[in-house]
Amino acid sequence: MLASGDRVEIARTVVGSLGVDLVLGNLKPEHKVEAVRNEKEHGPVMMVGDGVNDAPALAVADVGVAMGARRTAASLEAAGVVLLVDELEPLAKAITMAHRTRRIALESAWAGLGLSLTAMFAASFGYLQPVEGALLQEVIDVAVILNALRALR
Repeated sequence: MLASGDRVEIARTVVGSLGVDLVLGNLKPEHKVEAVRNEKEHGPVMMVGDGVNDAPALAVADVGVAMGARRTAASLEAAGVVLLVDELEPLAKAITMAHRTRRIALESAWAGLGLSLTAMFAASFGYLQPVEGALLQEVIDVAVILNALRALR
């Protein structure tokens, strides 16, 4: 959803390629806050704004993003994230990177737990001696850490 203080026609031209389902225009700050609160009923909400009129909605959102050269002290204080440019591309890249990093972290955690549990069961049935189990656990730890380092690429 795009909730804008601009005219609806202008807001629609902005969202042309963003895949936004709903465009609201001519909104006052209190209406933006209401729109954010309504959206929060459906899940987490990220609000992107660039001015003092956006500060209340930025504060209400789960993640507030102040962007661009026109940012004001009010929007900077209300936002949890600040973009230094008037572009959404860096935000899209950051979201993509966050999703990838989370996926890699979960993969690493589950792989580490699974391998460790497998080694523990093998040890409990006598297939691994204590020293072998300890060495295997170190190998598992290194493998999981190396997998997690993929997030740096």
